[in-house]
Amino acid sequence: MSEREPAGSATDRARDAETVLRKLGYARVPAQRRAEVDPSFWVQESGVPRRTFPVFVPDEGERAVAGPIDRWASALRGEGATARRAIFVVPTDAAGDAAWARLREVAGLPIDTEVSVLVVPPAGRSDGAPHFSLRVADPREILRIATGVVVGLFRRAQASEGSSQVDFEEMLALLKGRFGLDLPRSLGVRTDEDALFLLYQLAQRDAYAPGDPGANLHLLVLKPTGPAARLPWFAA
Repeated sequence: MSEREPAGSATDRARDAETVLRKLGYARVPAQRRAEVDPSFWVQESGVPRRTFPVFVPDEGERAVAGPIDRWASALRGEGATARRAIFVVPTDAAGDAAWARLREVAGLPIDTEVSVLVVPPAGRSDGAPHFSLRVADPREILRIATGVVVGLFRRAQASEGSSQVDFEEMLALLKGRFGLDLPRSLGVRTDEDALFLLYQLAQRDAYAPGDPGANLHLLVLKPTGPAARLPWFAA
C-alpha cells in the first residue's frame, strides 16, 4: 500500500463501494458529463443502457455525507430527470438515517425516487453486511403508497386468466424493495403481520368524511354497480 493511500483512506472506501455495487449489479463506467458535483465514480445498472448513477463516497464520519448531498442538491436544480439519480455511500445505519434526513431537507425528494443510500461498513469492522439503507416515512404516506400498490395488484389479478389472488406479502415486499421503506420503524411494529394489521386500521379511519364508508380513500372500484362494486382492499 502506498504512503498516499493509508488504510481507511477515501480511495479504499471508494474501492470497497465499487466492489459492493458490482455484486449488486452495477458496473463502473467512465465519468459522465453531467451537472452533479464531484462524484467519486459512476456506475451503470446492469442490462439497462444509459441508466448511470453518480456515486458519492465521503469520509467515514456519519455527518460527512452532508457535504456531497448539499452540492448534489444544488447542482440538480433545473436539471432533468436523469440528474436526480445518485447513490450516496455511508459507513453505518445511523449515517444512513442522517443522509435520508438531509436529502429530505435540502432536496425534498419524494418516496418514489432514483436516489439510494448504500451502507458499506468500513473494512475490518463487524457492522453487518453492506446493504441499502431503508427510509422512515410517515404512516399515512406509507398507507397511500400501499393503496396504490394494492390497486395495481388487483388490476393484474383481474387481467390474468383464471382466478388469481392478491398476495399482501407481495405488497410488503414492494414497499420495501421498490420504495425502500422501513415498515417496522415507520409503523412502530416488529413483524409483517403487525404492519399489515396497522395498515388495515389506518385505512379504515382514513376517509374524507368520518363515518361515511363511501368516502374512504382506500376502496377499490371493482365494477360499475352492485353491492360489491366497492371493496376495501384491507377487507380482501
